[in-house]
Amino acid sequence: MPTKGVLTMAMDRSKHTPVEIAMEFIDRVNRRSPDAIAELMTDDHLFVDSLGEVRSGREVMRRNWARYFSMFPDYTVEVERAFSDDQVVALVGRAGGSYAPDGVLREENRWELPAAWRAVIRGGLVSEWQVYADNSPVLKIIERAGGRAGPG
Repeated sequence: MPTKGVLTMAMDRSKHTPVEIAMEFIDRVNRRSPDAIAELMTDDHLFVDSLGEVRSGREVMRRNWARYFSMFPDYTVEVERAFSDDQVVALVGRAGGSYAPDGVLREENRWELPAAWRAVIRGGLVSEWQVYADNSPVLKIIERAGGRAGPG
């Protein structure tokens, strides 16, 4: 399922389906733009990572996305299927990237894994974003490289 930007700030998001809004969120993640991602979040945005850690607030998550992209500068998401039930969207696909806190992409630090995401849309914005994935391969790469995983 392609993730081409379907929304712009000038457009009325209320005219877009929850799936379109979630796919736009993915597109902004794939552009690795914390500011663009934050524009699509509610002020009280709730993020739940694959380990169950919860973070809240648009500005907190803007900083966390920036930190995450500094550790994984080529992070990408590929959505294979998307479903919705009213304002709740489920997306299934793959995520991948390279652990590169020094900015140098090394093949031995590359990972890709199956993943799923749940988005709750409110007022044309993403109010909740939850990640489901087995991140143990990523954590092993970080540990092997001498780094440490952190929030994000």
